[in-house]
Amino acid sequence: MIDILEYNTEREHLIIPEYGRHMQKMITHAKTRETKEERNKIVKAIISVMGNMQPHLRDVPDFQHKLWDQLFIMADFDIDVDSPYPKPSREELYARPETLEYPQNFPKYRFYGNNIKTMIDVANTWEEGELKEALVYTIANHMKKCFLNWNKDTVEDYIIFNHLFELSDGKINLKESNEDLSDSTSLMRTKKKYANTNSKKTNYKKTNNNQNRNRKRY
Repeated sequence: MIDILEYNTEREHLIIPEYGRHMQKMITHAKTRETKEERNKIVKAIISVMGNMQPHLRDVPDFQHKLWDQLFIMADFDIDVDSPYPKPSREELYARPETLEYPQNFPKYRFYGNNIKTMIDVANTWEEGELKEALVYTIANHMKKCFLNWNKDTVEDYIIFNHLFELSDGKINLKESNEDLSDSTSLMRTKKKYANTNSKKTNYKKTNNNQNRNRKRY
C-alpha cells in the first residue's frame, strides 16, 4: 500500500490550481484522444464543468471566452480542438508588459511640490488683471505655507518672491511689490486649528463611548 501512495511533489504540476487536479487530468485525457471529434466532445464537457465551478461569473461578459482561454492554458497550448474563440498563444500570455514611463520631475525646491509649478504655468497663460494678480498672490501664500511646513522658522517674503520669480522663468515678479503676504503665524495657526478640531472630535467620540460603556443595561 505504501508503494501505491502518490505525493503531490511527484504529480504533474497544476497550471491553474483553482480548478483542482481532477480537471487537469480530464484535460490531459482529452489530449490523448486520437480523433478530433472525440476531443471536441470531451472538451465541451470540460468547459461545462468549469463553468459550473464558477457560477458567480456567469453574468460576466466574455465568460465563455475566458473558460476556453483557461482550458488552452491548462493544456499547455498543446491540444487540437475547435474553439469558438481565437486561440491564445504562449508568447502573448508570457509577454512582458511595456515599461511604464513615470514622470521624472526633479524640482529645485522640492518642498513646494510639483503642483506649484503647474499653478505657476497656468498663471503665466492668464491675461494681466485683477484675477491674475489674485491668483499670483494665492500661489505665493501657498508657497510660503509649504516653506513653513518644511522649515518651522519664519521666512521673509522676499525669499518667496525670489523663488516665484525663478520658478516662473522671470515672468512673475513680485520683488518690488508693496503688498505683503499672509503672516507666518496666521498660516501656521490655520493648520493647528484644523488639527485641534480633529482631536476634539476624536476625544468627544471616546468620551461618549466610555459613558455608554458605564451605563446600566436592563
